[in-house]
Parts: sequence; structure tokens; C-alpha cells
Amino acid sequence: MEKVSLAKELSATTYPGRGIVIGKTADGKHAVTAYFIMGRSENSRNRVFVTEGEGIRTQAYDPSKLEDPSLIIYAPVRVLGNKTIVTNGDQTDTIYELMDRQQTFEQALRTREFEPDAPNYTPRISGIMHVENGSYNYAMSILKSNNGDPSSCNRYTFAYENPKAGEGRFIHTYMGDGNPLPSFEGEPTLVDIEGDIDSFTNMVWENLNEDNKVSLFVRYIDIETGKYETRIINKNK
Repeated sequence: MEKVSLAKELSATTYPGRGIVIGKTADGKHAVTAYFIMGRSENSRNRVFVTEGEGIRTQAYDPSKLEDPSLIIYAPVRVLGNKTIVTNGDQTDTIYELMDRQQTFEQALRTREFEPDAPNYTPRISGIMHVENGSYNYAMSILKSNNGDPSSCNRYTFAYENPKAGEGRFIHTYMGDGNPLPSFEGEPTLVDIEGDIDSFTNMVWENLNEDNKVSLFVRYIDIETGKYETRIINKNK
């Protein structure tokens, strides 16, 4: 697979939906993740990211305008020991709780499927990063309907051991805008990871569609020490 520019991938469509990037900095010192949300409806756009413990959760920017919270209010990021979980829904809690009971990432996600938001049947995308004593590996998952048929759930897991410096993988919910929205296809896209946390955060935010972007979370984790830095950008201020 040819490595492509993350900036170009982000700007190539007006509506990739929600997206997860996981990789490693060019100097090999930091594990990197980014998670963004976008929205086309007022309910989806009425959100911000707020810190919760070592992770984050979504919150209504204007509580008086919150309609259905079921698929838009959740904890996208949680930390379980040396593992960082990043997802686009409440499956974050499922992964956290079942891995805490010694089940695997894949086993936890076997209990879940795509979102019940017909006709889109939005895929559930998830990632997990394992950083311990100078070693780093990660995995990503997508659970999606069978080409829009909700009677079947297609499950894909991608695992990356000893990821290469300066590279990452990018998975998102939709291939682009549409009605219904077409689900992501194929394996996560191989993308470049460049710059320090501030330049990387700004690059991601600036290349998301101005009308549809809502919030962005970025974390750099020191692979040797496990210490991390976080950036959050919310369009609603």
C-alpha cells in the first residue's frame, strides 16, 4: 500500500464523518492518535469534547438544543492501564469493561455491531494502543452492515506490531457525503505522521471541511515513559 498525505486524505471529501488516526512520530519517540467528529445536522453539530479522567467525552454545547443523545453523547477515549481506547461510540465502554475482565479487543467488539441509524447504519470504528516499556503496537476495527443490509454485520480487525516511524493508519465512517452515507471500504489508509503535537493538530483541523467539522482530539504518548500530551479543538466556543 502506498503511503499518502493525511492532509490530502482529510481534505478530499466534505464529509468523512468520524475518523481515527493512529501511528508513530517520525522520530519514533511518540505514539500518536487523533479522533475527530463532524456533523451535518444541528444535533450532531451541537457538541464539544471535554476532558474526563485520562480520556474525553462528548457534551452538548447548548443543552437546550440537544435532541436525541443516544448516538452522539459518549466517551470516545478511555485509558485502561497502558492501553488507550479510541472509538466513535459507546463501544469505548464495552472495550474498557471487557478488557478489564481479561477479554481481548476483538472479543469485546464481538458483542457490538454497527449503529442502528437507518438508512446509514453508521459503522462503529475503534482503535486500541498498547504502550509499555518502550514497546508499542496498536489495532483498529470496523463493524459495518453488509453493503447497507442490516441483517448481516461485517467485522474487520487490523493489527499493527512495531509500527514504522512516520507512518499511521486512518479509518473513518464514510467514504464521502451521500444519502444514504456510504460506509468506509477496505483496510485503514496508510498515511504520513509529521510534526510535533501542535503542528499535527493544526494540520488535521485545517484540512477538515469548515462547514462540517465539530471537534478534534489529539494525543502524543511517549513510548519510553508512557507520559502523554493532549490537544482538543472545539468549533463551538
